[in-house]
Amino acid sequence: QEELVESGGGLVQAGGSLSLSCTFPTRLFSYYAMGWFRQAPEKEREFVASISSSGETTVYADSVKGRFAISRDSAKKTMYLHMTSLTPEDAATYYCAYAPTPERLRDYDYWGQGTQVTVSA
Repeated sequence: QEELVESGGGLVQAGGSLSLSCTFPTRLFSYYAMGWFRQAPEKEREFVASISSSGETTVYADSVKGRFAISRDSAKKTMYLHMTSLTPEDAATYYCAYAPTPERLRDYDYWGQGTQVTVSA
């Protein structure tokens, strides 16, 4: 089974921007919906955003709508999350996931290392 590799996390000041990447080196990349989730310390993992296999449909959590943008590049087999206007509430470890449909992302349970985002006030 191919593994997802998240990268791009780091320390950013509140109000700043950061872009995350998720590489999924499978020949089936274009067939999967993909999504981002995050988990802050002592909190449940939560949905952030998803993108359909075609890239035409995106869904965002209310907390990030208008600030985050999800995208994908099939040629590079990579999904992105561009985050702007970051707040300390966005600080978390961010994970990516894949599924046959966006709705089934909620059942994903093969979490990798994730990439940590820290936002200083």
